[in-house]
Amino acid sequence: MNHPQVTLPRLTALARQAAPQLLESVVAPLVVFYLAMVVLGFQWALVMTVAWVYFGVAWRLVRRVKVPATMFLAAFAITVRAIVAFWTGTWMWFFIQPEMGTICISMVFLASVRLNRPLVQKLTLDYIHLPSAVLKHERVRRFFARITLLWAFVLLMNSTLSIFLAVYEYVAGSLGSYMVLRTSAVAVISGLAITISIVAFKRLLKRLHVVHA
Repeated sequence: MNHPQVTLPRLTALARQAAPQLLESVVAPLVVFYLAMVVLGFQWALVMTVAWVYFGVAWRLVRRVKVPATMFLAAFAITVRAIVAFWTGTWMWFFIQPEMGTICISMVFLASVRLNRPLVQKLTLDYIHLPSAVLKHERVRRFFARITLLWAFVLLMNSTLSIFLAVYEYVAGSLGSYMVLRTSAVAVISGLAITISIVAFKRLLKRLHVVHA
């Protein structure tokens, strides 16, 4: 079956578009928390991290820029995490909480495939634009279903490992070691999954005869 030819930006261009948001919402809060904790202490680290996330949302609202749904979820999640961590007085619970939530999210990923509404497709459209002509192809729907399954298992693996490292390093009394080990492990696992996703997407585009801009 011949598919209609459509135009899609290069994957490198899509990556450049998504990278700043990922850095802002994932990497930056960790850096803010660690630096604030070293300089100002645990409680101020919580305050500064929450303030960073809310500042990102407020900045977009003031500029009338679309706020991704994931940012609203992140703002809510960081507030709950900070409250619990403040109450317990330990950094371990600040980092374990999102991992427990991520395990639940991985289950939602699995359920979305079962419901024929793969969640990766929805999240992808929050960061990059894909032509409707591409999204309607049966092969594209199968691709997003398979990639959603892949990321469900990646999230589960990352969270399980992160919880183990958080408990181990908290007992050892080393926040720095936890952040280095956890970040390195998650980077390797996620990097491999990203590579698989990109290679699979490129193969899909070739089969659909998609033209790169």
